[in-house]
Amino acid sequence: MTYRNSAAGRSHALLAACMLFFLAGCNSGSSSGGKTPDPAPEPPPSAELPNILFIVIDDLGVDQLSQYGFGGVTPPATPNIDAIAESGVRFRNAWSMPTCSPTRATFFEGRYPFRTGVRNAVLSMDLANSQVSPWEVTTPKILKEQGYINVLIGKMHLSGSDLGPENNPLGHEVMRELGWDYFEGYLDGAPYPIDTTAGGVAPAGTYACGFVPNSSDDPVNGADYGACYLATGSCTEMSVTDFETPGRSCLEQGGIFVREAACEATMPAHLDFETQNGYYTGEWVINRENGETELIKPSDPSVRGYRTILETDRAIEWIKRQDGDAPWMLSLGYSGIHTPVQQVPAALLPEDAEPSSGLDCKNVADQRVLTNQMLEAIDHEINRLLVETGLASRNEDGSLEYHPEETNTVIIVVGDNGTYAPSVKAPFNPTRSKGSAYQTGVWVPLIVSGPIVAEPGREVPHMVNTTDLFSLFGEIAGVDVRESIPDGRELDAQPMLAYLTEPTQESIRDSNYTEMGMNVTATGEAPPGPCVIPAANVCVQIFPQQGVCEDQGGTWYGEGGVAGAEGLPTCCAVNEYLVDKGEDPVNIMPDTQRAIRNEQYKLVEIERLNCDTGTMGVEEEFYEIDEKSPAPKLDNAPFNLLRDGHHAMNSEQQENYESLKLALQQLLATEASCPGDGNADGVVDDQDLTNWEYFSTHNGGNSSWYDFNHDGKTDEADLAIIEANLGQCTAAT
Repeated sequence: MTYRNSAAGRSHALLAACMLFFLAGCNSGSSSGGKTPDPAPEPPPSAELPNILFIVIDDLGVDQLSQYGFGGVTPPATPNIDAIAESGVRFRNAWSMPTCSPTRATFFEGRYPFRTGVRNAVLSMDLANSQVSPWEVTTPKILKEQGYINVLIGKMHLSGSDLGPENNPLGHEVMRELGWDYFEGYLDGAPYPIDTTAGGVAPAGTYACGFVPNSSDDPVNGADYGACYLATGSCTEMSVTDFETPGRSCLEQGGIFVREAACEATMPAHLDFETQNGYYTGEWVINRENGETELIKPSDPSVRGYRTILETDRAIEWIKRQDGDAPWMLSLGYSGIHTPVQQVPAALLPEDAEPSSGLDCKNVADQRVLTNQMLEAIDHEINRLLVETGLASRNEDGSLEYHPEETNTVIIVVGDNGTYAPSVKAPFNPTRSKGSAYQTGVWVPLIVSGPIVAEPGREVPHMVNTTDLFSLFGEIAGVDVRESIPDGRELDAQPMLAYLTEPTQESIRDSNYTEMGMNVTATGEAPPGPCVIPAANVCVQIFPQQGVCEDQGGTWYGEGGVAGAEGLPTCCAVNEYLVDKGEDPVNIMPDTQRAIRNEQYKLVEIERLNCDTGTMGVEEEFYEIDEKSPAPKLDNAPFNLLRDGHHAMNSEQQENYESLKLALQQLLATEASCPGDGNADGVVDDQDLTNWEYFSTHNGGNSSWYDFNHDGKTDEADLAIIEANLGQCTAAT
């Protein structure tokens, strides 16, 4: 569907009119301590400002990359990511948040989750209060002041989606409202679960990887020949004579394979092109520069095919459309290597890649092979992206010939959190991986290359945080982001440019911070059913559907799961159930996790429910850590310096513990509460009344940033909170 001069367009204009953004003449202090960087060179004139190509790879921890000295026994082949690193700067000590949405919010806001409310991956039941606010001063809004064109392709997961439209007040316009001039991607946080019916050709559960395998891999349900129907209505007969795995080849083309059948004049009615199938379908939203918005359904031929290819295609197409008159920043969010784990097109893999058609997408050992190949596919497509846009060339052997000094583009590659448990590589800890504040969960690769890098090929050992990328984007564009933030709004980002331009730059940060919590859901709403992730030995209540739990490698204990038709209501009930069966209980995901570190030590603070007392308890853990390869000091339970109590620590350890404890308290104290302040400008005033009035009718008066009592409605009760606090709070000056 396309909106032209529609109600959606009028809504967009009205919303823009009711928002106040303070983009000039303001200052904000930084709450994160650090050392002043050496002066960087003056930025070039705006006509010479570099382009920025920002590549985010989902669920990519440092454990996956040989470039960082890791990768396990069989590291994925990433020659193109390696080439970028060898032509730029590799940051060895970068921290993200433990899950995707909080990290991705830090990229573009420069603020920690306890300030923005984006504490965990945004799911369908999460209210707008836990999504990026349109009143945040985001990177695209700041860069626009320097003449940049801002585009976002693929996944970024900063908002809700059509799975919970009542909780996504900006709807399909959300990326435009957050500042991007052009958006072509997904609002959902990951590909949908694999369609085990393979397009309606078999009962649910038949095909774990979403396609019909050969008969040699599945003698009962496999097939060596059949008819491949495309969404266009065309059909091609395929067999092992011409295709290694006909069913998989059909899927790669966006089709549905009918086993042991010939093409018919009329497409069989039972074929299902609407149900999404992992990485081979998606619902795309396009916000065009002219204000039009288009929603493309999974049945459309243009969005059927392997996601990583489609994401790269769209990035290439957009860059090629640019005439060079204005600098641009393109943020490319690859969906991989996020679950569901699924086969990739063989054409994207190295020649010696392990055959994978017979692998089981639900089997942990097979998932590790497939995850390697998903990353190798992304690496292949990064090669194609750089070559087809003229940022690099290709040698006769296919390798990348990349000379960043000959371009006017800075390339940044980063992971958004640690690797998901089943795919974690030794010596890292799958039980302390993505979703935890431990090293395996937040230590991510960060690589920067481009003409601004002095002495390329080096490594920076100093602490950096994903919030710092907010500063770096501004520095590249010649903007001091602190001058773009309204008075009273705390900024956690520290400068980064000096690390690129000054090889001898000392550490700017003296501490680093990460956190994860629970997003805000409607008061009284029951949490999702329990899901146990065996690879992480943890029970969580965050996945809204059984299929999502199972695609994460989990066991569903909610309604209709392994515990019976009614299911179990809580993770505490799951542990009772397991103990009654004579099995060991599992860990329960904490409600809140925080960690702060200095150069040598790390303090972890965890808040979780005690099933015996029904109350929340706070636990502390304290570790000595480092980033050395191939055997870093990790924060694994046996090395907890508090395991035997404070008395067991020496004086140096005690001093560092107390210092980090105080630093954490001081950091959290920098965020003041201001009830009734929906636009986060630090004061409750008439503008809040105007904004409340808009959202009390927009989107049916459901969830918004003006739903102060968190009941999922923007109504008179919220208005009363504004009126009771008018004139309260004072923005810092």
